Amino acid sequence: MGHEAVGYIQEIGSAVSAFEVGDYVIIPDTANHGQIQMEPEALEYFGNGAAGLIDGLQAEYARVPFADSNLIPIPITANTTNVTLEQDYLHVSDIFCTAWSALDFSGFEPGDTVAVFGAGPVGLLAAYSALLRGASKVYSVDHVAMRLERAASIGAIPINFAESDPVEQILALEPNGVLRSVDCVGMEALNPELQHQQDIIVQQMVALTHIGGGIGQVGVWMAQEDSPGAPLGHLMSPSLDFPLSDFFSKRLRFQAGPVDPKGLAPHLVNLIHTGQARPSFIESATIDIEDVPAYYQRFNRTEELKVYIRFE
Repeated sequence: MGHEAVGYIQEIGSAVSAFEVGDYVIIPDTANHGQIQMEPEALEYFGNGAAGLIDGLQAEYARVPFADSNLIPIPITANTTNVTLEQDYLHVSDIFCTAWSALDFSGFEPGDTVAVFGAGPVGLLAAYSALLRGASKVYSVDHVAMRLERAASIGAIPINFAESDPVEQILALEPNGVLRSVDCVGMEALNPELQHQQDIIVQQMVALTHIGGGIGQVGVWMAQEDSPGAPLGHLMSPSLDFPLSDFFSKRLRFQAGPVDPKGLAPHLVNLIHTGQARPSFIESATIDIEDVPAYYQRFNRTEELKVYIRFE
């Protein structure tokens, strides 16, 4: 399980030339096949349950195929092993890049107003990224008090969708809507009654986004048959109701999908290295691997925000 990790290289294969034993690296959540691809290809994830070369990263050791093209080096300084800095770099493996890309998908430009649906780890980093990139206002939509408090702590405006319609709340402050909306929730979206309603955030984003604005969607959509690892897979539909008429008349753009961190990694690593970004503000706990089962349950009950597993 798991697909976010940083660590030191213990061994290398004979074909590895860009790294040495002892190098400090980020393992991105996806792995390519070590060859230049001239067209887009499907992404293969660590810890996704698929057969093949890549297993999960919640372990003391991991085998990374085609290391030269898959590992991301961490700049070495006197403070490199600082625990907070180490946690900052960890997020380049997935969620910082995913959050940053959500804004890119929406067509974000400095000065834009932004609504971020979801204030979990990805949603908080999307709000943080928007502010870092010069958003004029950022609204963070969720119903969990701890998450909304964390959003407010970085300068986002918290919107509790369980109290009243979040679109109406934001339109009261932004009568023409926001220029960019991003979905960091996906297929597990909830309505104000906290019941599962897959299409509600898409409906809300189209209603809220300003004419000519854009929508980015990085919340996971992965409809699948029931399996031991996904016993409730049948609850997730592969399709939803989409307000195409409003979307068309408002001339909106919509881009969605998973993110390959390796393209963004150099930029985000540099932001962390130079002290401009500190994504580890989302931390709620650091635990030992033996505590993982209990903390999965806590996270499922929204009692945790972002939990780090540290091997001593």
